[in-house]
Amino acid sequence: MVQQRQDRTTAQEGRTRHGFDRVVFGVAAAAAVAFVTWGVVDDKGLTKGTGDVLAWVTDVFGWLFVLSSGFFVLFSVYLAVSRYGHIRAGPRRCRTGVLDLLVGLHDVRHRMGIGLMFYGVAEPLTHLNTPPMGMAEPGTPEAAQLSMEYTFFHWGFHPWAMYAVIGLSIAYFAYRKGRGNLISSTFFPLIGNRAAGGPGKAIDIIAIFATLFGSATSLGLGALQITGGIDDVFGRGGGDKTLAVVVIAFLTLCFVASAASGIDRGIKWLSNTNAVAAGLLVLFLFVVGPTLFILGTFTESIGGYLTQLPSMSFRTGVFEGAAWLNGWTIFYWAWWISWTPFVGMFIARISKGRTIRQFVTYVIAVPSLVSFVWFSILGGSAFNLQFSGVNMPAALDAGIENALFATLREFPLASITVALAVFLVAIFYVTGADSASIVMSMLSESGTETPRRGLVVFWGVATGAVAGVLLWTGGLAALQTLVIIVAAPFLLILLAMCFSLMKELRNEPDDATTSPKVRAALKSSDRSQGHSDTPDPAAGPKPPVRTG
Repeated sequence: MVQQRQDRTTAQEGRTRHGFDRVVFGVAAAAAVAFVTWGVVDDKGLTKGTGDVLAWVTDVFGWLFVLSSGFFVLFSVYLAVSRYGHIRAGPRRCRTGVLDLLVGLHDVRHRMGIGLMFYGVAEPLTHLNTPPMGMAEPGTPEAAQLSMEYTFFHWGFHPWAMYAVIGLSIAYFAYRKGRGNLISSTFFPLIGNRAAGGPGKAIDIIAIFATLFGSATSLGLGALQITGGIDDVFGRGGGDKTLAVVVIAFLTLCFVASAASGIDRGIKWLSNTNAVAAGLLVLFLFVVGPTLFILGTFTESIGGYLTQLPSMSFRTGVFEGAAWLNGWTIFYWAWWISWTPFVGMFIARISKGRTIRQFVTYVIAVPSLVSFVWFSILGGSAFNLQFSGVNMPAALDAGIENALFATLREFPLASITVALAVFLVAIFYVTGADSASIVMSMLSESGTETPRRGLVVFWGVATGAVAGVLLWTGGLAALQTLVIIVAAPFLLILLAMCFSLMKELRNEPDDATTSPKVRAALKSSDRSQGHSDTPDPAAGPKPPVRTG
C-alpha cells in the first residue's frame, strides 16, 4: 500500500510538471552562449581544448560506445520477443494506425536527410578507396562489399535500436504512466521524486546539449555540402569556410523567419515536398543508372551485412588500430546518441498506444530498410562509375562533400539534379533546425508539446551559431570532435534509461503482459467451466447494474 501511494504521488507530480523551467533553460542557454563566445574569441584554444578531450574520451570510452550500441540492439530485440512485447505504450484508445506510424517514421527519417545526402555517396566511395581498417585492397570488389557492409552497419539496426529504446521509454512513462513528456521522467523508478528535482533537471540539460551539438553537426554538414554544390555549379565555394558560415547564417535566418511567423503548415508542406523530391531523385538515379548493378549491390550487401553483423558490432579496433574506428564508427554512434532526445521524443508521440513489439519492429526495421535502399542506389551508382573507369577518387580528393555532385554529373539532366540536390539540402537544413529547436524548447518548458515561439527561435539561432563556430574553427573534424564529446555523458543516461524501463516493466500486472489471444482463451475456458462471471482483467470494471 505504501509503495502504491508513492507511485501515485510520483505519477501525479510528473503530470503537474509544466511551464517554463528557468533552471533548465538558464543553465543550458548560458553554457551554449559561453561556448559560442569561446569559439569567437579564442578559436585556437577551443580547437586544442576539444581535441585533448576527444583523445581522452575515445581512448577511455571507445569500447563503451561499441559495447553499448550492441547492447541496445539486443535489449530492443528482447523487449519485442519477450512477454513485455504485449504491453502498450499508452492507452489503447489513442493507438495510431500502422499507416500513421509509418508516415511518422518517414517524417523522422527525412528530418535526418542532411546526413543521408552528405554521406549517401561519400561514405561508400570513401570505404571503397580506403577500406575499413585495411581489411581489403582499395578499389577491389572485396573492398566494395566491405564498404557497403559497414555503411549498412552505421545506418541500420544499431542507430534505430538506440531510437527505439529512448522513444519507447518516453512513450511508456509519458502515456502509460502519466509522468510527463521529458527525458528525466523516465528515471522515476531509479531516483524517485528527484527526477522532478535537481538530478532530473541535470538530465534534461544534458539532453539539450546532446540535441544542440548533434543538430549543429548535421547543419554543419549541410552547409559544407551546399558550398560543394555552389562550387560544382559556379566553380567556386568548395572548402570556403567563410561561405559555409554565410550559408549557415542565411538558412538560420530563413528558419527564424518561418518560426517567428508561425507558418507551421508551410514548413510541414515544404518538408513533405522535400521528402518526395528526395525520393524522386534516387528513383531517377535508379532508373537512368546501373539498375541491375544496384539491385545486385543491394542483395549482396544485405546478405553480407546480416552475416558480418555480430563481428562488426563488437569490433573495437584494438588489434587493427582504432584510428579508423574513431573517425567513423565511434563518430556515428556518438552522432546517433546525440540525436536520441530529438528522434526519441518525435517517435514517442507518433507511437503511443502501440504494443512494445509493434513499436520496436516498426522503428528498427522500416527506417533501416529505407537506409539500405538509399545507400544501395547512391553508393552502387558511384561504385559502377569507378569500376567503369571514371576517376571517382578525384572527387573525394576535392572534399567528400563533392562526391554526390560528381556522381550526378555522370548521368543525364545533371544541371537539374545537382541544383535539386542543393535545394534538398537547404530545405533539410531549415526543417531539421525547426524540429531540433522544438525538442530543445520542449525540454526547456517542462515537456509541453507546443512550446512558446520565442524559445524555438532562440534554440534555432543557437544551433546555427554553434554550427558556424565549429565550421570556422575546424571544419568537419571539429563537428565530429564535439559530437563525440557531448554524446559521452548522454550515453550513460541512455544506458540508465534501459534499466529504469526494465525495472518498471517488471511491475506490470500479468494481464498486461499476456497475449490477447491467451486472455480470450482463458476467458472462454472460464465460461465453459461455468465461471461466466469471472471478469476479464483487461476489460476494466463492469458498469453498475440498474435496479429500477
